[in-house]
Amino acid sequence: MSEQTDAIDVQAIRVLDLCRVHGLTVSTAESCTGGLVVGALTDIAGSSDVVDRGFVTYSNAAKREMLGVPAATLDAYGAVSEETARAMVAGLLRTAGTSLGVAITGIAGPGGGSAEKPVGLVHFAAGTASGKIIVRREVFAGQDRAGVRRLSVLTALAMLAELAAR
Repeated sequence: MSEQTDAIDVQAIRVLDLCRVHGLTVSTAESCTGGLVVGALTDIAGSSDVVDRGFVTYSNAAKREMLGVPAATLDAYGAVSEETARAMVAGLLRTAGTSLGVAITGIAGPGGGSAEKPVGLVHFAAGTASGKIIVRREVFAGQDRAGVRRLSVLTALAMLAELAAR
């Protein structure tokens, strides 16, 4: 097991433990991570008392159909934007009915980047059923695709832990 994998397991266990203490449930809406966050959580035995569901919404159509992200948001800001991440987590929480949710959208590479939106750019939004939302924008420069995805998983888990600890 690599050091990165160990860090992911540690963060996933932390999220699950905090959720159990506070009686919370979790769902995910993932684009560039392709289900790795919910996978990290469900890699831990007994996670079914916390984890409800995970959506992989890789395409714009999936974001619209599964999460209700408005086409106008995608058209105006693009799939990789704070606005889209916010809409994704709002739709996730509405659809899943969980206590907590996290949404991730980004450019893992190696292609697809631009000067405005470089490879490694990832937007995150995590929220609670009561309406609290936190957002993060990260640029994981110098990382390959796997590195961007691993760091995105760690960031998403840290955001869930932050909300679960409150």
